[in-house]
Amino acid sequence: MNIHKNARLTPHGREVMVSRIESGQTPEAAARAAGVCPRTARKWVARFKAEGVEGLKDRSSRPHRLYRPTPAAIVERVESLRRQRFTGKQIAADVGVSPATVSRILKRLGLNRIQALEPAEPVRRYQREHPGELIHIDIKKLGRFERVGHRITGSPQQGKSRGAGWEFVHVCIDDASRLAFSRILPDEKKESAVAFLHAAVAYYRSLGVTVARVMTDNGSCYRSKAFRKACRDLGLKHIRTKPYTPKTNGKAERFIQTALREWAYAQAYPTSDHRADELPVWLHRYNWHRPHGSLKSKPPISRLALAEGNLLRLHT
Repeated sequence: MNIHKNARLTPHGREVMVSRIESGQTPEAAARAAGVCPRTARKWVARFKAEGVEGLKDRSSRPHRLYRPTPAAIVERVESLRRQRFTGKQIAADVGVSPATVSRILKRLGLNRIQALEPAEPVRRYQREHPGELIHIDIKKLGRFERVGHRITGSPQQGKSRGAGWEFVHVCIDDASRLAFSRILPDEKKESAVAFLHAAVAYYRSLGVTVARVMTDNGSCYRSKAFRKACRDLGLKHIRTKPYTPKTNGKAERFIQTALREWAYAQAYPTSDHRADELPVWLHRYNWHRPHGSLKSKPPISRLALAEGNLLRLHT
């Protein structure tokens, strides 16, 4: 509840004032102590006797009934025009009422925002039950640099590394456990995509996880015959996302955001080579130590239920 900054009484203050009057103090004395007139004091006493403590709370100033409510036919006409994407002023001119009336009607109907006419599709979250059932693969393009970049210096001229080129961070994350694997490769061509797929499957195999499916977007390297053959040779079912729907591959997209925030842009690296050297260190922290929000604040490695002997062997 928002209390006016100059309000003499709050619900608690009203209760104190009423209790004083009920205990024998005169309304004039209690009102003087509260800084209000005796008439106000008597009003709150009457409400307290009729409704109890609930009667001392603030009430809406809205009238119980309208003297001249907007006819139902006009309300229906306003709603019909709004669903045809008419603006408030267009509706007012067409119906013959004021824009303020149209605004109140639309707000009451829940149509005051145009996005209400096209409600967003509900988010459908999914998670595989066992590690290895599905891995997500994606690529993030990062610029190479030979000096501290403009994100740190704040100067586009001082932070430029002309001709340094690009590097491509290939990422993979397991749907069930959120275990991640990543490598920096020189391009996003089919040869690099196939090499990364083999490396990712081998990494998960080293942790006792057998990969069954792989999900990618519709990039040319993932649509290539070479990638298709690699999936077939590895016994993987290849799933591609619906075009222009990156949320289907959301776990990979979210991992990329986390990697950019906590690794790529987390500190001022002298060169991109220093940044690349830090990637394995950060990945180890992500998989083995960093609490994950979707895993009840446990690290991804906890979802594998490794025996103590294997856990110590793999962690060293």
